[in-house]
Amino acid sequence: MRMCNRPRQPWLLVLAALGAGACGAPADTVPSRAATPIDVRVARAEVRPIARTFETGGVIRAQTTAQLTSRIAAEVREVRVRPGDLVKRGQILVVLDDRDLAARRSQAEASLVAARSGAVSADAHREAADAALVLAKAQYARIQQLSDRKSATPAELDRATADLRAAEGAARAAAARTAEATASVAAAEAGAGAAGVTASYSTIAAPFNGLVTSKHTEPGNMASPGLPLLTMETVDAFRLEFQADEARVRSLRPGDAVVVEVEGLEEGETITGHIAEVAHAMDPAAHAFTVKVALPAGAALRSGMFARARVPADVRNTLVVPDVAIVRRGQLSLVFVVDAQGHARMRSVTTGQRTDGVVEVLAGVSAGESVIVAPPGTLSDGAAIRTVGGKS
Repeated sequence: MRMCNRPRQPWLLVLAALGAGACGAPADTVPSRAATPIDVRVARAEVRPIARTFETGGVIRAQTTAQLTSRIAAEVREVRVRPGDLVKRGQILVVLDDRDLAARRSQAEASLVAARSGAVSADAHREAADAALVLAKAQYARIQQLSDRKSATPAELDRATADLRAAEGAARAAAARTAEATASVAAAEAGAGAAGVTASYSTIAAPFNGLVTSKHTEPGNMASPGLPLLTMETVDAFRLEFQADEARVRSLRPGDAVVVEVEGLEEGETITGHIAEVAHAMDPAAHAFTVKVALPAGAALRSGMFARARVPADVRNTLVVPDVAIVRRGQLSLVFVVDAQGHARMRSVTTGQRTDGVVEVLAGVSAGESVIVAPPGTLSDGAAIRTVGGKS
């Protein structure tokens, strides 16, 4: 066994020496070719004044909403509409029992006819009294002339004087009755008018063109003053209502533009409205102020929709970079910054508001640093770059 193993040992030593020589051989001395720089455009991160905004949620509401109620206590006979019906101004929506009102109206109209007849009779008596007064005056004048010529006795003059005084009294009484009859006619006309107006309360009409949104009664129910029967709203004008705290409401002014994004519309579609009203009193329940934003007509809106509004707050100096310099990778926001050696360095940044093609950078970049605009997809951290086209 030993004699068989000895001849193998020199070969093993040779192979080991060759292996050791191979391991100890010098490495490939051909240098690797340097990577070609990638052409990019850059821009400086700069501080500039931008209008800051805040986002808040609100509810879309019709510009005009009305709850229709009865002004009298009466039984509901008909409800001629249902929720979702479009109605026109003046259209009859609810009919109440009007038998009692119709009877009162008829009574008032009859009283008016009687008053007018009394006025005609009073006018006739006044005309007769006026005629008797004219006759009494003429008779008195003749007796007075005869008495002056000693052709009439004192008794005849006294009788003529008494007749004149009686005719004058009768004329005054007739004039008073005429005035009374005229006043009675006016009162009867007012009563008939009031009865007519009250009778009109038996029908509830639409106060404007709009949409019936809810029904609160059915035929056979009792309508009472202040008890809602129907609710309706306009469909051609809407507004957004949201709450703003005391710190934010200070900067809001009527007329300020507000960008509104409504849930249910196409993704990314926005509507520009304008602040129409800012409450001057705080809502004690919400501890905030109500702000109303008028929205343009023609938008496909419905009352009750939820919307988010971007509301102007103030103008501040803030660090910004072009929006196209931001790279989105999952939940991360990244930028490529150019270092002193001309290489791209990837950094994670915290972004804020976007406006007018720039984005606010809250952390990750300093003012004056150069960032790569619209970096190509092949760009990686540490890659050599070459700036083209100057700094934008």
